Amino acid sequence: MNDRVKTLNDAPVRERSYVLYWMVAYRRATSNFALQHAAALARSLRKPLLVYEPLSSECRWACDRFHQFVYEGMQENARRFAAKGVGYVADLSPKGRLLELAGDACVVVTDDWPCFFIPRMQERAAELLDVKLDAVDSNGLFPMRATERVFLTAASFRRFLQKREADTHPVANPLRNVPPMDRCELPELDLSSLPIDHQVKPVDLKGGTREAERVLKRFMSGRESRYAEDRNVPDLEATSGLSPYLHFGHISAHQVADSVESPEFLDQLKVWRELGYNFCAHREDYDQFESLAPWARLTLEERASDPREHVYTLEEFERGETHDPLWNAAQNQLVQEGIIHNYLRMLWGKKILEWSASPRDALTTMIELNNKYALDGRDPNSYSGIFWILGRYDRAWGPRRPVFGTIRYMSSKNTYRKTRVRRYLERFDSGCSN
Repeated sequence: MNDRVKTLNDAPVRERSYVLYWMVAYRRATSNFALQHAAALARSLRKPLLVYEPLSSECRWACDRFHQFVYEGMQENARRFAAKGVGYVADLSPKGRLLELAGDACVVVTDDWPCFFIPRMQERAAELLDVKLDAVDSNGLFPMRATERVFLTAASFRRFLQKREADTHPVANPLRNVPPMDRCELPELDLSSLPIDHQVKPVDLKGGTREAERVLKRFMSGRESRYAEDRNVPDLEATSGLSPYLHFGHISAHQVADSVESPEFLDQLKVWRELGYNFCAHREDYDQFESLAPWARLTLEERASDPREHVYTLEEFERGETHDPLWNAAQNQLVQEGIIHNYLRMLWGKKILEWSASPRDALTTMIELNNKYALDGRDPNSYSGIFWILGRYDRAWGPRRPVFGTIRYMSSKNTYRKTRVRRYLERFDSGCSN
């Protein structure tokens, strides 16, 4: 666990009422190193454990869609922690209750998550709290901070992982023998009363660990055997569907890895997913154009003034109003369902690059649309995918093309030729509406 725990301030452990676990990223009661660390402290201090799970309405892109999904997980967490004799406080208030609850805490434990607003929020909390604040990494199979090296390719990261011994697993049930606390606070969710974006509506996908485990079982029982062959076929349902649950922490990467056998899927989970966490953990500019490799920046800047056959505004992209039915269908799926089929997400980004006034404008558009609508947005994997469009983790490709330079090119024409999209188009090429 040493590679997974970092202390954020110099304050001491105090003699107070309970250990506080500030749950902001790993929103689950099982297979969670941060919860495990908090429970161990509770046992050693002989104090009860209180879990505090806030849901901020002040962060950028807060909306009905994300709040509903997270709240469904909160309802499940309230039941699970109550059954284990662990205190639980869910919080929907705009300002939060951390300082109030930490005033009675011996020590505070939180989730070490490397991007979006969370690192800045925790830095501020570390300055304000008068008790020790530990952040614990339970993001994936490999501790983010076990190396200071930023890996620039999946191949180099894969070789690095192959040379390492397997890391320990989180305990499935970390709450045994924790001194009990009878406290459970779960406010009713009234979306209309919150200062969030009400235009981005909830979707049919349900949040929570139980639903995540159902999606995992569905993948194992039917889709996993077809994953290698059919994962890039939009007309077929062969992807796992787990990314929203991994993003919001409703299921752990360890649990998924222990359940799945497909080498192709495990490479996505163990290498590509964690490659993004590696980058975000060590580069504060992970979401900036300047974070691209020099070759990618150079070729994009050289071609920034190239004439474009089509140029669309952010609003036109958002409404799915391009000349390309397949691109529009992908955007419609994003708006309507909060996801894009994995293969088409790559095409979606490449066309935004091709049809934007500049590569920097394209980056702004991709981040805005993905983070506003995608259930798995605002995530290290999101930024990996978006920046892969612009050359991150890739290499130069010939021939040199207008707009792209030596950035890898994709086209709808080739997508129609390589894979099957007829049924996909029938589902989503019908106008984009919230």
